[in-house]
Amino acid sequence: MAYAGYGGYSAPGGYGGPGGFSRPATGPPHGADPQLWAWFTAVDTDGSGAVGAHELEKALINGDWTPFDLDTVKLLMSMFDVDRSGTIGFNEFCGLWKYIKDWQNVFRHFDRDQSGSIDRNELRDALSQFGYNLSPQLIGLVQAKYDIKASAVVTGHGPPPGITFDRFVRACVVIKQLSEAFQRLDTDRDGWVQISYDQFMQTVLSLP
Repeated sequence: MAYAGYGGYSAPGGYGGPGGFSRPATGPPHGADPQLWAWFTAVDTDGSGAVGAHELEKALINGDWTPFDLDTVKLLMSMFDVDRSGTIGFNEFCGLWKYIKDWQNVFRHFDRDQSGSIDRNELRDALSQFGYNLSPQLIGLVQAKYDIKASAVVTGHGPPPGITFDRFVRACVVIKQLSEAFQRLDTDRDGWVQISYDQFMQTVLSLP
């Protein structure tokens, strides 16, 4: 399902959204949620029994009906592709589904003006509540990196600036991963690390 203004899965065939059924759905595995199985078979457009990045990209939408950013999709895939097959099976899909629904609730909470996107102040408040007290300069960098609409506003075209649901999830996940990587290097917990260029590159490049 897709929540207006917040993003989610597009509706299966017959409900007006992209990512419709390509074949009749088979019965769900024993104990599986039939509705969730129906969503999975809808997303699995080639009938392979697993979902690839491009299939998932077509099925995930933001509240403004734009598709999820492919880099965000790949990040989610890397987090839930437990067997490292390059695709998402049904059980992995169930975990991904719950993860996105949980993030929808987070997004709703911080999108206080109900605009369907996260502005600079809302982003600052969200990251602060998560325990990441970034400087104003860093907040500005995050906003600039993940707000794809900002350039349109500068030219006087397009919707107001803000970070869409998919990019909000991606920004928060990336900041969490970078913070955890820094904490592993900051062994004395003084907020400073001394590492070589090679160590720094290894740390950053090892992140999904």
